[in-house]
Amino acid sequence: MAAPVPAGFQFAIDRGGTFTDVFARCPGGRVRVLKLLSEDPSYGDAPTEGIRRVLQEIGVAVPRERPLDTSRIEWIRMGTTVATNALLERRGERVALLVTRGFRDLLHIGTQARPRIFDLAAMPAALYEEVIEVDERLIPQQPGCRLPGCTGDTLLLWRPLDLTALRRELERVLARGIRSLAVLLLHSYAWPGHEEQVGALARALGFQHVSLSSAVTAMARAVPRGHTACADAYLTPCIRRYLDGFCAGFAERLRGVPVLFMRSDGGLTPMQHFSGARAVLSGPAGGVVGYAVTTYRQQDGQPVIGFDMGGTSTDVSRYAGEYEHVFEATTAGVSIQAPQLDINTVAAGGGSMLFFRSGLFVVGPESAGAHPGPACYRKGGPPTVTDANLCLGRLLPEFFPRIFGPGEDQPLCRDAALRALRGLAERVGAGAPGQHPMSVEEVAMGFIRVANEAMCRPIRALTQARGHDTSRHVLACFGGAGGQHACAIARALGMKKVFIHKYSGVLSAYGMALADVVHEAQVPCALRYEPAAFAQLDERIAALEQECRQALAAQGFSSDQIRTEAFLHLRYERTDCALMCSAKGHPPTPGSCRAGDFAAAFASRYRTEFGFTIPDRAVVVDDVRVRGTGSTGISCESPLAPSGEPPRVETVTRCYFEEGYLETPVFLLEQLSCDHSIPGPAIIIDKNSTILVEPGCTASLTELGDVCIAVGSGRPSAVGTQLDPVQLSIFSHRFMSIADGPDPAAHGHLHQHQGAPGLLLRPFRAGRGAGVQRPPHPRAPGRHAGDRPVPDPQAGGRPAGGGRAPQQPPLRRGQPPARPHRHHPRECGTRGHAGRGHRGAARGHPTDTLEVAPWARGHHADIGGITPGSMPPHSKALHEEGAVFVSFKLVKDGVFQEEAVTEALMAPGRVAGCSGTRNLQDNLSDLRAQVAANQKGIQLVAELIGLYGLGVVQAYMGHIQVANAELAVREMLRGFAARWGAAVEAEDRMDDGSPIRLRVQVDPQEGSAVFDFSGSGHEVYGNCNAPRAITLSALIYCLRCMVGQDIPLNQGCLAPVRVIIPKGSILDPSPEAAVVGGNVLTSQRVVDVIFKAFGVCAASQGCMNNVTFGNERVGYYETVAGGAGAGPRWHGRSGVHTHMTNTRITDPEVLEQRYPVVLQRFELRRGSGGAGRYRGGDGVCRELLFRQDMVLSVLSERRAIQPYGLRGGSPGALGLNLLLRHDGPTINLGAKTSVPVQPGVRCVCPPRPRAPRLSPPHDRLPPRPSAGRLLSS
Repeated sequence: MAAPVPAGFQFAIDRGGTFTDVFARCPGGRVRVLKLLSEDPSYGDAPTEGIRRVLQEIGVAVPRERPLDTSRIEWIRMGTTVATNALLERRGERVALLVTRGFRDLLHIGTQARPRIFDLAAMPAALYEEVIEVDERLIPQQPGCRLPGCTGDTLLLWRPLDLTALRRELERVLARGIRSLAVLLLHSYAWPGHEEQVGALARALGFQHVSLSSAVTAMARAVPRGHTACADAYLTPCIRRYLDGFCAGFAERLRGVPVLFMRSDGGLTPMQHFSGARAVLSGPAGGVVGYAVTTYRQQDGQPVIGFDMGGTSTDVSRYAGEYEHVFEATTAGVSIQAPQLDINTVAAGGGSMLFFRSGLFVVGPESAGAHPGPACYRKGGPPTVTDANLCLGRLLPEFFPRIFGPGEDQPLCRDAALRALRGLAERVGAGAPGQHPMSVEEVAMGFIRVANEAMCRPIRALTQARGHDTSRHVLACFGGAGGQHACAIARALGMKKVFIHKYSGVLSAYGMALADVVHEAQVPCALRYEPAAFAQLDERIAALEQECRQALAAQGFSSDQIRTEAFLHLRYERTDCALMCSAKGHPPTPGSCRAGDFAAAFASRYRTEFGFTIPDRAVVVDDVRVRGTGSTGISCESPLAPSGEPPRVETVTRCYFEEGYLETPVFLLEQLSCDHSIPGPAIIIDKNSTILVEPGCTASLTELGDVCIAVGSGRPSAVGTQLDPVQLSIFSHRFMSIADGPDPAAHGHLHQHQGAPGLLLRPFRAGRGAGVQRPPHPRAPGRHAGDRPVPDPQAGGRPAGGGRAPQQPPLRRGQPPARPHRHHPRECGTRGHAGRGHRGAARGHPTDTLEVAPWARGHHADIGGITPGSMPPHSKALHEEGAVFVSFKLVKDGVFQEEAVTEALMAPGRVAGCSGTRNLQDNLSDLRAQVAANQKGIQLVAELIGLYGLGVVQAYMGHIQVANAELAVREMLRGFAARWGAAVEAEDRMDDGSPIRLRVQVDPQEGSAVFDFSGSGHEVYGNCNAPRAITLSALIYCLRCMVGQDIPLNQGCLAPVRVIIPKGSILDPSPEAAVVGGNVLTSQRVVDVIFKAFGVCAASQGCMNNVTFGNERVGYYETVAGGAGAGPRWHGRSGVHTHMTNTRITDPEVLEQRYPVVLQRFELRRGSGGAGRYRGGDGVCRELLFRQDMVLSVLSERRAIQPYGLRGGSPGALGLNLLLRHDGPTINLGAKTSVPVQPGVRCVCPPRPRAPRLSPPHDRLPPRPSAGRLLSS
């Protein structure tokens, strides 16, 4: 239905980083679309200039130097990248962070994870430049004084807020010129009183902006909430300055004109409420709204994938009747905890640079930018995706404006693009000797295909990894470059329809014209979802709905224009994977809330995403949220009249496709009508984009003038088993898409371990297997046991330790896959802490079956043994460390073997002094999560085999190792030998004196090496023995780090390497030797020794600082961060996990909610990193106060031998584990011990001199016995 004809001007504007798009409805209903540069010296503000130009077109003279008259402007709606650009370029406001004392470095340490795990020099940049610690402390429920929290919890006032001392600190910061303050006090989401007092004081003293974490995002978890508060304090002043400047360009500063801004969640908000934390996705959100409103049809319910391809990146998203939001996302390295549209970005766009590296065609992530831009821009730029399209005839220079070259007055230069691609073709030929030489067109087409596959990956992540069928979606394409790739993307994903709106070039701006005004209200909660809590939940939902309705009514919306929708943030108890669930489609029942059956909605969504549910587990409500929308009812569509004539061909060009060059007619979109149908190949030219209709596809226009393309299957291209560098690159992306997910680590107790999935394919006939694709995380070093076996280069590809999986017969059709479960260290290199290896088979040739083994890793918090947490510091034999699985069929004939696996997990209890698993139900649910993830991986591999054939998949399984990973390692070894010589050696020692010795001999001609660990210490009577697979895993991790480029992490990295490890040594112990310390400690020392030999970096912390505690009711395990070693050109990072998988440490607030401890301090141990031109990273101090009787275990290293420095740098400080008793001596626990602790005992890693501190009043403290404190390093 058409909207009423406007009496004045209506403007919807998207201010992007390069261009500003303007969509305007003029009086009488005429539509004007305008695109202009966001930065231009001839005018100040691009949106203001766009409005001026539209007004001027109708005869209103508006000189640039005068404010614009607003009398004829009905409304203005805008999205802007001001916040995004300030974050990316680090040009925000100067900020101070105010935080609870003892946590000054909490945001620096964060989760301890490294986003780029192989980048040894990665260093996060903080948004704040000053930290103020304040004396105050709240802790969760405990007998004694209580404060009523917003969540329903009770809180103890452990330490009152000291405003007197705080005033002096705030005045000091103001004197330095800092005017923006972020406030993060622990547990303030539950009771914001202290933060509100701090905010009032800061504003009174003169701070111009104060972001309270409890106000910005009232959700649990201090780290993301603190980052969000900092981002808000950093960005909001920038937004305010921009808005002030924007308003200054209009008469009376836009008084009386409704000005709305698009937020990251896809809703509009009044200008005065637009803030930094909600503005990061302001521009892209408009595009999502645009395609959601114009493409999704309620009648058929066919879901839509949004595909927005720009110059440097591509954004993809999904819409299936409601907007999909995430509540924590990372932008420019900053985690923001706020509702945001779920937009996945891949660094592949028109300006993405093209490379040929180690046998692979590589697209991005580097971009040519606007200057110098692609080679065809005539400014000496590199080859890019745009150049490849131009070489193939898919872009026509005569239809582009003449704005290129130094004088910005030349057309696109096809010759420059050809020269750049010709250089790449020469490199491809030199890198693939003996193969058929590729023409420039073949190379360009190869890069286009690889770029397409790279852009398919995030789409698969939004669909396949979440249980959706990708082929059932419509591809909604917008953005300047997307039309050239849409047909190929849709065909690769099995989609049958592409939709390109007539305003696709400015769809983000158009979406803002269609968007609703949104007001959201949210409160934290800590109730179980059960009948006893329904009345409270209904009451909170009703109150939030009333708040939303009143806020929208105040903006002029009538009651019939306002809609509200309630959400509950739900998770299973004792898990961390919370889902924000609406009850849409689940009406209320007698056993539900009045707002709907949220339990059914949660179970349905959980099953879709993870493949299972936990029916006997209680569900917890973390947050209650209501989203209110005020509908504007705007529609800007006007139908086209049929022409009755065939479409007019503007010209005919030659375009290169898989079949070669084809005659391709060119049409102008503005000349087409709704009765026109255009078969491919064809090119449709719009003012702001080029649409390529590929052979086998047919484009037609809808009655509203939009382009709809029916995508045919196309002519199948034969892919052989012989190595093809383009197909190698494509298979690399396909394997990685499978290995990327679904990730069982997102579930429950596996949540801390990131990058868990992987993929192993192996032909049964050959009897040997190798990891084909792993996510970008090393398997070990680490406690993350139960990974796939690492095939030993000296054992013919067999798993380290000589073990081989028993071969299974080929499966008949319909037979479910079986999944043996392996955990013995001789098979896996580790114990059973992480379920994996649930193998299955996909049917292939009757006599040649392919074993398909996606695997999933993660923590199991306890599997039995002599101590809670199954990390005994004093174990002497393998059985003392918990359940051991040599080969166990976890799923048989499609049935999960619960009884058998339960028996195996409880088996350690039959050994004197040992216990079976203490968390049986958690173990079982985690295993089911991993099985479900693996089943999905098997399905995806079977689809790949169905598409290409078993032989081709097997062939590229080998090619991806030999022609890429192996080649990259050989090149690295040759380069090292040329610079530093062919022979190097290094040695380091464990704290007990056991040496780890390494001699490396490189063959410069072959690019191979021998790694000889002869001379390493004997097997020890303790648990620091590291099975052979641990050393191999450490080696593959080191090689991948030293390669220095993004290659698939697979077994090909070890192909050029021969490893010598003496049997009976600490690196190849006897089968029943205790190994838990070897996994988490010796592995670190092996990495340090390898890096020392190659001179890569100084020693890192050399220890994972394992701390476990528990009793008969609870058990907990954590690994504490330390310092990273400095390199030849970088400082070592402080407070981070080193040389291990990304294992997130539990957030302080969650830790204190779920476990009987108080985290007293978590901060950097300043000065503990070694001094030098490049400093080593500092370790951390972590102090725990225990509130119940428990057993504490510490398993650590580097307490006797310091981490070494290189090239004259100083060594790092030793760690120290102390037990501090309230009424007794301070005890040095040593590196490895288990002790009983009582309430009041404290643990710190490592200690620092005691600083003066405010003692809380005794009547505020709970009664506690005289006990001690534990400090650990």
